[in-house]
Amino acid sequence: MNYYEIGQRIRKARKAHGISQEELAESVGISTTHMSHIETGNTKLSLPVLVKLSSVLEVSTDSLLFDEGASSRSYTLNSICDTLETCSTPQLKVAEDLIKTLKTSLNKYL
Repeated sequence: MNYYEIGQRIRKARKAHGISQEELAESVGISTTHMSHIETGNTKLSLPVLVKLSSVLEVSTDSLLFDEGASSRSYTLNSICDTLETCSTPQLKVAEDLIKTLKTSLNKYL
């Protein structure tokens, strides 16, 4: 397990949320120094800290642990399914038509 790469993914997610190391550390319940060491890969992080980080940063633990290329397809599919779960039946029919039309266009141009 490459803790430096995990730390860099955490750092990237933190910056995408526009929060400082101090704010993230406080939200997770760890010291700023420990947060810094996690981001630089100088320390291992525990499972509870990983779970809290993913929750605060609103990302999956997989996306923090693994390269996005490895898990992005399943993560994206799960995200789409989660979104569709909240749709009514008429909304699902419209979404289905839109997805089919989009797929046809993507096949043409990509």
